Amino acid sequence: MAKEAVFTMKLEPELRDAFAAEAAALDRPASQVVRELMRDFVKKQAEERSYADFYRRKVEKARRSIDAGIGRSDEEVRADAAKRIAGYRKLGRKSA
Repeated sequence: MAKEAVFTMKLEPELRDAFAAEAAALDRPASQVVRELMRDFVKKQAEERSYADFYRRKVEKARRSIDAGIGRSDEEVRADAAKRIAGYRKLGRKSA
């Protein structure tokens, strides 16, 4: 990819020096490391936005389901879970 844009930023001299030293220790130009950090950041943000969109769609679907009277209440789900847990505990005692 052609590198045609310039990105200028202000930072503390100590941070710049420490960063340059670490990049040099890896035998890599600091600009290459910065590009890699930027790519990772952009990718992570895109993944987080994608997950947030996925989660929002799931919540919207669940709300439509509730509005349509489909599904079970929290109390029903908890009661069912308690019954299942009790059943698993009984099975555990029998096999012991």
